[in-house]
This record gives sequence, C-alpha cells and structure tokens, in this order.
Amino acid sequence: MQKPVVEVDTTIAAPAAKVWQAMQRGAMFPGTEIETDWKIGHPITFKGEWQGRSFTDRGEIQSLSEAHELSFTHWSDKDGTGKRPASYHVVKYELRPFGKDTKVILSQFNEGEDKAVDAKTKAEFEKNWTMMLDGLKKVAEGSPN
Repeated sequence: MQKPVVEVDTTIAAPAAKVWQAMQRGAMFPGTEIETDWKIGHPITFKGEWQGRSFTDRGEIQSLSEAHELSFTHWSDKDGTGKRPASYHVVKYELRPFGKDTKVILSQFNEGEDKAVDAKTKAEFEKNWTMMLDGLKKVAEGSPN
C-alpha cells in the first residue's frame, strides 16, 4: 500500500466499541450530517457548514470492520454532479486497543491524477484531520454508553 500523505492520531479514553458508535453518529466529521448504510461499496455523504459555507462531500465505503477500521473515498462535490473527480483521496480510520483506551489513527491517501502535496497543503490537511480527531475524542469520551 502507498504511504499516506498525512497521518494523525489520538488516544481516546473509551473502548473501541464506544468510539465506533460515536463515529457512526457523525463524530468522525463533527457538525456534519452523515448519510450511509455502512456497507462496503456503498455511498457515504457528508453535509454541513465549514467556515460559513454549506458543503456536500461524497465518497464510497472501501473497508469496514466494526470497531477496528473504516476507510472511504472522499471528495467535495463542488460541481453538484455527485461524480468522483479525477483527483480525490481515501480516508482511513484505524481503532487499536491501548489498555482501556483506544488509539485512533487517521490516514489520508491521495488518489487519481494529482497526488503531489506541498508542505503548506500537507500542514493544512494535518490541522483539519487533527481537529476531526479532537471532535471525535470529545464525543466518544463524553457520550453515554
């Protein structure tokens, strides 16, 4: 497998099953409505608001192992067609037991025509994905069983 463009992680003070439940309730993209049936090969849609603008992001579930791993293609549906563009990325969440806690590793892989990422863009990706993990952490640690 290719090397990720970005990889960030956090440790969440909750078992993997609880983290997984938080992910399915939308906490993997805080403040975002997620539409999917959680089946491999099926669509996943993220709708919300970012920096004052509404957005719709789309993708397809690539792998799913409950409380262990989730990966999906991901792109912004800027033209409203819903079709995957020539360049997109794959997002992978891995959940690993870490004592009573769970280590969550989020990796981004670029696919398609444009795989090159400059340092500034990489730093922005890291910042955004770290923010996503921080949101997941807050929900998983604060939500009831």
